[in-house]
Amino acid sequence: MPRAFSELMFTPAVRAHQERMGSAKTYAKFLEGGPQQGHEIGPAEKAFIEARDGFYQSTVSETGWPYVQYRGGPAGFLKVLGPTTIGYADFSGNKQYISRGNLDGNDRVAMILMDYANQRRLKILGRVAFTEGEAAAAGLFPDEADAVAERAVIIRVEGLDWNCPRHITPRFTEAELRPHLNKLGQQLAQLQAENEKLKQQLASRS
Repeated sequence: MPRAFSELMFTPAVRAHQERMGSAKTYAKFLEGGPQQGHEIGPAEKAFIEARDGFYQSTVSETGWPYVQYRGGPAGFLKVLGPTTIGYADFSGNKQYISRGNLDGNDRVAMILMDYANQRRLKILGRVAFTEGEAAAAGLFPDEADAVAERAVIIRVEGLDWNCPRHITPRFTEAELRPHLNKLGQQLAQLQAENEKLKQQLASRS
């Protein structure tokens, strides 16, 4: 767990509970002095982020209630714009604007990016800024998108963490399964052709 993420998440209440449960010493090293880590996007994080076709995003309302929303799009719609910046085009949806309204009062956002097939998970903490209008989102607009972009969403990363893969149940999209299904299809076609050839040979002998 990188230091930047720990400094944001290990609040006094969290540390107190770690003390009660006996894990405080284990995690103390992530709060001790040393070079800051986990606040910049490296090559591994960039490749992971830009390969995703969706993520979970959490905001908090002015009444203190958290709200989690799934954001999806073509793979690569979430773009890395710099070592501490990511962004995406915000498409027109059901017009509830819960996340958008929450972020007007509190610009903090938490994101979880999942790779179920490979049991990988990246958590990101950041602060959000908006630039309204379709033109502002033009540079972030995926070529495959068929919706209207209402704004550009720019997230300044303040901490990130590769979370433990334990308990992530592997799940596969059609695109992830297709190469394997194609191979099985080819093998099946080959077996069917060989079976037909054997049937013809047996018929010619009778």
